[in-house]
Amino acid sequence: MAVGASLVLTACGGSTGGDGGTTGPSDDIKAMAKAKGENDAQTEYTSPEVTQSSDTITVSTDNPFTAYNNSAADANNSYNTFAMTQVLSGAYKLDGNNNVLLDKDVMEGVDLTSTSPQVVTWKIKDGVTWSDGAPWGCKDFYLTWLSQTGKSKTADGKDLFLAAGTTGYEDISKVECKGNNEVVTTFEKSYPDYKGLFGVSGDVLPAHIVEAQTGVADITKLLPVGGDQAALEKVAEFWKTKWNGFTKDLMPASGAYMITAFEQNNSVTLERNPKYAGKPGGPAKIVLRGISDQVAQAQALENGEVQVNSMAQPDVNAADRLRGLSSQGVKFGASNGLSFEHLDLNFKNPLLADIAVRKAFFQCVNRQEIVDKLVKPVLEDAVPLGSLSFFQGEDGYKDVYADYKGDAAAAKKSLTDAGYTAGSDGIMAKGGQRVSLKISHTDIPRRKQTVELIQSQCKNAGIEIKDDTDSNFLDTRVSQGDYDIALFAWSSAPFKSGQKSIYSTGGGQNWSSYSNPKVDAAYTDAVGNLDEAAATKSYQEADAAMAADAYSLPLFNLPQMWAWKGIDSVYFQSYNGTLWNANEWVKSQ
Repeated sequence: MAVGASLVLTACGGSTGGDGGTTGPSDDIKAMAKAKGENDAQTEYTSPEVTQSSDTITVSTDNPFTAYNNSAADANNSYNTFAMTQVLSGAYKLDGNNNVLLDKDVMEGVDLTSTSPQVVTWKIKDGVTWSDGAPWGCKDFYLTWLSQTGKSKTADGKDLFLAAGTTGYEDISKVECKGNNEVVTTFEKSYPDYKGLFGVSGDVLPAHIVEAQTGVADITKLLPVGGDQAALEKVAEFWKTKWNGFTKDLMPASGAYMITAFEQNNSVTLERNPKYAGKPGGPAKIVLRGISDQVAQAQALENGEVQVNSMAQPDVNAADRLRGLSSQGVKFGASNGLSFEHLDLNFKNPLLADIAVRKAFFQCVNRQEIVDKLVKPVLEDAVPLGSLSFFQGEDGYKDVYADYKGDAAAAKKSLTDAGYTAGSDGIMAKGGQRVSLKISHTDIPRRKQTVELIQSQCKNAGIEIKDDTDSNFLDTRVSQGDYDIALFAWSSAPFKSGQKSIYSTGGGQNWSSYSNPKVDAAYTDAVGNLDEAAATKSYQEADAAMAADAYSLPLFNLPQMWAWKGIDSVYFQSYNGTLWNANEWVKSQ
């Protein structure tokens, strides 16, 4: 996913219907969505006193950690977020209910000190340091803005830093350091989602490392535009290329845990950070392993090889297996989060540049069949998602994809009306070009099953679908636009403004070269509008326009599954995975 939660537990995590599906977390598991360290108002977090053990907790997830800097476009994915949530501190963090909590371990406060212009002052606690002893503070915030403002350009006009997204940071006109502990940000236009900046996405990285490695004496002297271009280019080159994988001296921690070992394509090891500003974490060591087959994850838990399964990709067979392990003390949970599976169509593909082909593809995909076969056995109240901007139940949700019901005959008619004719093999063609398209995705079993269903559904429409499974698709190809149709999930923090970089012309995560001026205008208004009702209307306008363009087909709100044994409280936070409160984990047996 190219991103984001204490009582005795039950075994299943929800009521079970006739097909074995789970409707949602039971009340006791829902209670685990509240962190032990958050205040009663659910607005602040302070790490609690917990029993410190010498234990190693091994956690499995669907794909391995790949990059320390998850804000670079070619590294950005949820599996890095899952690892880094305990490694990098920020101004705010999220609980399992997606409440936005001020991190009082490192912050004194965040104040909106002016609304015209908007000025936000970020006050950092005294004595907060990185694990290597360097101060954590204003320079790190400055680097976060500098790298993601999107205003620094190459000679040919491209983003110099190649950030995954610039939303919010691009609206900040200046960042001022009042010493190390006070950061004053002035916005050139209103940005109501400012709490999502400087940390929720794990983007506050060590400026002192950049300075040492590039020879830049003071990073706060660099400007995004009009300053020392040579120095800026050195910083950008380091930021986007040198924080992949793990190099100990270059990748300190500011959170409760620090990375101490990394095995490429397999695992990353976290150990307590002795310099952490908050109280020490419970487990001495946490190992996060990537296991792409969810059934294999469940088997590893059953065999005692791992203690936690953290599955952002729901799998029917794995869910059934985990539910059957309750007698062994295994607890299971499943719930909807803030992620959704979708199909993005690449406008650079000559076939997909034709709206008739895009519309026909949308028409032949039977999303209800996909949900019934691949999602409902995990979460029985799952339904197809009808929006790119809203989840079901949110204010503003409208199903703008209701007309796409899996009608192969209608899809074939759309192609026929546009001048396509069936060849001897039944595949529609025009001007010698067959309607043959590849769906690219990572090696998640459910995604392969999704493609198999679509192959069958679209065959009768005269559309040939080929499976392009690539375990490195999210790491090496998707950000390059190397696909016909991309099948993956977007995982979001509870701030809709992040959509702008995905769907706006030239956005950092708009890898399909989609462009619609109406959508651009709607998002520009939505992300800067302090009137919530007006912002919602603008998001709705963008949503409807994208549906009319047949650009990205939402499939379903992606259920998350998790299971564990021997720990008192585990919950899958929809953006940060199960490690979001791993510092609070205590052995239960």
